[in-house]
Amino acid sequence: MQIFVSTGALIGRPNGRDYRLLKDLTNRIHCDGFEFMMYSDWYEKVDDIVEFFCMNHIVTPTYHCQKSIGESISKGGRQEYDDAFKRFKINAKMAHDMGAEKMIIHLWDGITSDQHFENNIECYKKVREIADDNEMDLLVENVVCNVKTPMEHWCELAMEYPDIHFIFDTKMAAFHGQLELLYSSEYDWLWTENHLKHFHVNDYGGGIMDWANLRTLPIGSGHIDFEKFFSFIKSKGYDDTLTLESTAFNHKGEVDIEMLNKQIEYIRKY
Repeated sequence: MQIFVSTGALIGRPNGRDYRLLKDLTNRIHCDGFEFMMYSDWYEKVDDIVEFFCMNHIVTPTYHCQKSIGESISKGGRQEYDDAFKRFKINAKMAHDMGAEKMIIHLWDGITSDQHFENNIECYKKVREIADDNEMDLLVENVVCNVKTPMEHWCELAMEYPDIHFIFDTKMAAFHGQLELLYSSEYDWLWTENHLKHFHVNDYGGGIMDWANLRTLPIGSGHIDFEKFFSFIKSKGYDDTLTLESTAFNHKGEVDIEMLNKQIEYIRKY
């Protein structure tokens, strides 16, 4: 299994979203590569970012699309769709140029979230075509909802698109009280039909749909049973990729490298 770390766990507002800091940070983290997280204020820096990653040989097998693309899809309407597809094309090309193989999307997002899920089902076809054109394996994340639940929407998407691929986030699932569904026979089709292609690993400390506690925590800082989680995916023969998303920077932007490396070693023991 390959263990990646999200660049979003390293770079954020407190350190000015300065991607150049990654040159030093990534060399000190004991992972197999990184998942690049795209931010909304980086569109004018696309060429510079791609050049930076390539010149510094930062291995980036997975790419996380800028999140509000899904919000525009959720809102719907010609203008929102045009904006979403325009940005998604930029993200897809960027992912390709950075050498990524897997591309993660929040198909729904924001306050609108899944309120108009017919929009999200319809638009998956278009974003999938764009991803295919850029040789990306597009993965739909089990993003939090405010109407139904992620698993319900995965079922709807799989009915419409039987070859769809998913990425399972432990925190998102725990937020909806759906982590146990991963282990249930009812959802064994996720494994038998080869839908699960990646995992996001992070802890959660709140209750069901506890919006005030929807934070990305390090393993062991919440109440997710990771021994059960890792033992289960191992029993299923999963030997692909996962990304550690635990936020590692403090309010000053300082990154806790030791904490990340301890979590990586914790995961490796499985």
